[in-house]
Amino acid sequence: MSLVLEPVALGPTRPTSPQPTESGQLRVAGRLLTPSAVFDTYWRFAAARQAVYLARLRGEPGPWTWDAILAEHRFTNCYRASDRVSQFLIREVAYRGSQDPTEIVFRVLLFKLFNRVGTYRMLEQHLGTPTAAAFDAGAYDEVLGRAFAQGQRLYSAAYVIPPPRLGAKRKHTNHLRLLRLMLDAGVPERVASSPTMSDAFDVLRQLPAMGDFLAYQFLIDVNYTAAVDFSEMDFVVPGPGARDGIRKCFGSAGDGIEAEIIAYMAETQEDHFQRLGLDFPGLFGRPLQLIDCQNLFCEVDKYARVAHPGVRGVSGRTRIKQRFQPSPEPVRAWFPPKWGLNERVATAVSDSRLNELPLGT
Repeated sequence: MSLVLEPVALGPTRPTSPQPTESGQLRVAGRLLTPSAVFDTYWRFAAARQAVYLARLRGEPGPWTWDAILAEHRFTNCYRASDRVSQFLIREVAYRGSQDPTEIVFRVLLFKLFNRVGTYRMLEQHLGTPTAAAFDAGAYDEVLGRAFAQGQRLYSAAYVIPPPRLGAKRKHTNHLRLLRLMLDAGVPERVASSPTMSDAFDVLRQLPAMGDFLAYQFLIDVNYTAAVDFSEMDFVVPGPGARDGIRKCFGSAGDGIEAEIIAYMAETQEDHFQRLGLDFPGLFGRPLQLIDCQNLFCEVDKYARVAHPGVRGVSGRTRIKQRFQPSPEPVRAWFPPKWGLNERVATAVSDSRLNELPLGT
């Protein structure tokens, strides 16, 4: 059964939120936006996808949803911190090893340049826990070079990490040189001492081959750690996939105000879940943050290629490439301790009341 329903006239929102007009339009950043059918699908997708995550976290056997598109294709979790790679980074990179801010930021940047668990594990196996103090680009290059020569993948397919032009033939060598450059320029210290999230973003954005999207994604990972403590509601940078999803929800009227639209989604989420009669418990009480609403636009862009094939985005892509293949490893959840969620997770997963949550409609 699909999540796709007919568009519903928008109901009232909180007085502090942008108000819909009588015609069902939204006013965001001074513009009138006319939601398409994909706008309601955004919220239905979020509720159904989070229900799948909770069911898997409880260890329930599949199928976890009756939605054919969700069941067949691969979609990330509603909350970025819930995804497996983010979970590895939080547990094994951010909070394992020295908690000196420079060391933490170094480990996160090293991991993110490759964004692949196997690559980080390989470096640990051969060189021990990575440290900024003992970082030797040549030694790291030797380990990765051998693996590359044997045909091993070094990079995740999740992000395209462009190679900086630092004189080496191999992409991984240039990224190790970039890491050396970061250390020499005091980037970890500058990020850790930044007074705002925007300031920290500017530090990363100035690095060679580091565009807006990557700098923001890297910063979100640094922000999971004890090195900094910014609110995820402070700042957002829309990525290409999010821009596609926003175009499908609002047409070209949303062009240029994507960040404001993402903020609107985060600020009014409770209103829209209630309007559509959707049970969305959040992440053990944590509502969707800006980064999560940004990511959901990326996922709804993909979902809409099948559910709403007549609604066009920016890229013009028409199919979802990745099929869903469940991992045999159990789904685990451990979040940055500063969020105060881990005791709730331990209680909720073993609480029979959690079984009452719907599994998607």
